[in-house]
Amino acid sequence: MNLYQQGLLDTPLGFALALAIGLAFGFWLERAGFGSSRKLAGIFYLRDFAVLQVMFSALVTAAIGLWVLDAGGWIDASSVYRMETRLAAQITGGLLFGAGFVTGGWCPGTALVGAASGKLDALVFLGGAMGGSLVYAALWPVVAPLQELGACGIVALPEWLHLSTGVTVALVLVLALGAFAGAHKLSIRNAHPQS
Repeated sequence: MNLYQQGLLDTPLGFALALAIGLAFGFWLERAGFGSSRKLAGIFYLRDFAVLQVMFSALVTAAIGLWVLDAGGWIDASSVYRMETRLAAQITGGLLFGAGFVTGGWCPGTALVGAASGKLDALVFLGGAMGGSLVYAALWPVVAPLQELGACGIVALPEWLHLSTGVTVALVLVLALGAFAGAHKLSIRNAHPQS
């Protein structure tokens, strides 16, 4: 049983585990080179595909792991928290997040890693993220109706595609492998441009 199910997330044990996991995650992000905004922004200029490879690898690993653990009866996948699908709000948020990522070269987690390693631009980005959060809070009465536009309840990808979880996981794996192959070809082409 996990801490969420036991109601232990807001206990000293929950906070200690969150701190330990966060520090380990930050350490490995830095080791992977994600403490550099140039490396992170490289994906948008089709120069560096490390972000694509790491994120797709994490997604596929989690999907396969959850599917196997659920199929084996070790965990109940339906007990894992899932957010409601709210299309208008999530699409708008994704576009704003992407614009901030492209402009600043950071996402919030990697900006914390960059700030911890002394990157001034990461601190500026974090200040902008906090300022944006305050503006969002101030504008909540105006943007609140966006939450209901395209609200679909809790919908997982297998349900949306009307496929079994195993088939959906296999399709995501194939998509990831295709993205890796495409990124590899682009990397080779960028390393040896035609004159």
